[in-house]
Amino acid sequence: MWLAKVFTLYSEFFPGLLDIGNFKRAREKKIWDLEVVNIRDFAIDKHGSVDDKPFGGGRGMLMRADVINNCISQNKNDNRIVYLSPKGKTLTQEMVKNFSETNGLNILCGHFEGIDQRVLDSNKVEEISIGDYVLSGGEPAAVVLIDSILRLLPGVLGDEGSLEEESFNNNLLEYPQYTQPREWQGKQVPDVLLSGNHAEIKRWRLEQSEGITQRLRPDMWQRYNKNKN
Repeated sequence: MWLAKVFTLYSEFFPGLLDIGNFKRAREKKIWDLEVVNIRDFAIDKHGSVDDKPFGGGRGMLMRADVINNCISQNKNDNRIVYLSPKGKTLTQEMVKNFSETNGLNILCGHFEGIDQRVLDSNKVEEISIGDYVLSGGEPAAVVLIDSILRLLPGVLGDEGSLEEESFNNNLLEYPQYTQPREWQGKQVPDVLLSGNHAEIKRWRLEQSEGITQRLRPDMWQRYNKNKN
């Protein structure tokens, strides 16, 4: 069973979207599970303080190393621990696949202006970013990370074969797809998709994926060509 253990100041945020549809059914089948730990429960003063002003000045507040360390040391397991941070390594499908092949993750959600660097270093926390933008806290990013991993676990999705043709597999974006009606607002479904010729359909889809990737993601297109050669 794959375990997501989330350390957060806002435990009410979970399970949220992770308790719907395939993810809910998969959790009921014990394919995965979720544990949520409230960082506020490990404050060390009577006021329940979890943050303080940064040394050296600056705007905002930082989450305290002692509080977070108490929380992590008393609750983490043997799985890797990651912190959702704008300065982390950008999440990729390859990283997601690697995470899905482990026993789970400990996920630390930051708030305010971030977390005291010392507790990240002492606990060998891996910093991960889900994109070049800033959120109000790590919880939405944690949901994105967990979602991306859960759908790769065997038995979670109804059609696991569809994963093989998704965007980012083999460094290609996905080809366009169509369904009924065959004509809509004067636009027709491409003839090749109605031909029944599976070899031609496969070739068309590859050409479409290559064209879209080359146009929209030259970085992926470069990796694709490198691996193809």
